[in-house]
Amino acid sequence: MYKILANTIFLGKQVLFLPECHSTNDRALEMIRSGHAGDGTIVICGHQSAGKGQRGNTWEAEPGMNLTFSLVLKTGFLDVSEQFYLNMMVSNSIRKVLQDYLPDLQVKWPNDLVVPGKGKIGGILIENILSSSSWEYAVVGIGLNINQRRFGTSKATSLALITGGSYGLEELFKLLVSEIEQGVIALKKGKLQMVRESYLGHLYLRGKWAVFRAGENELEGKILGVTAEGMLQMELRGGVVRTFGLKEISFPEI
Repeated sequence: MYKILANTIFLGKQVLFLPECHSTNDRALEMIRSGHAGDGTIVICGHQSAGKGQRGNTWEAEPGMNLTFSLVLKTGFLDVSEQFYLNMMVSNSIRKVLQDYLPDLQVKWPNDLVVPGKGKIGGILIENILSSSSWEYAVVGIGLNINQRRFGTSKATSLALITGGSYGLEELFKLLVSEIEQGVIALKKGKLQMVRESYLGHLYLRGKWAVFRAGENELEGKILGVTAEGMLQMELRGGVVRTFGLKEISFPEI
């Protein structure tokens, strides 16, 4: 299962499958530092016991039911200031693969995959290795709820729960990796504006008034977009435009 991929150029030419691990991102980072991972290496795990999410959250997943994997990418083709384009590209790629099953799938800033009214189906966590002058590697951690049907939180859902079907994990994995590789190639060709427009075109709550929480305060705002650095741009009631970082604002329930 999860063998070296034949339908890609560089992604998945080294695939490490682990029946169980704490975190595929941690394992991939260890492999980079020990010299055992190169551009395109993939670590995939049948059961991730301590998967990481944004804001220090853990990722809940039943063994053998979902997709949890990490991609190693050499990122010299992007400037350090362009890091968020990688987030946008990966989000776009996953949405493109899953949209045939989930036409309402959207990206919740910065990189959660959600179906409005149903819940969160997946997320992305990118961890970087930077030198004093450049961005050397990105480890792209991806967690997608595919066949799991029971969750400890009402915020989570899965492809199977929404559609009523069941899905082959390996086939979906191959489709996702192939699409992400095409996204990497687009970034290498400098198609940054195309990536940004696709991301903004499916950004959850963009252009809609909603109540958010910033610290102890509630505020009513309308998402306008994101800055080049990945900050969320929002218009508040009264016309003031503000930007927010990851830990500075919370979204309403999906």
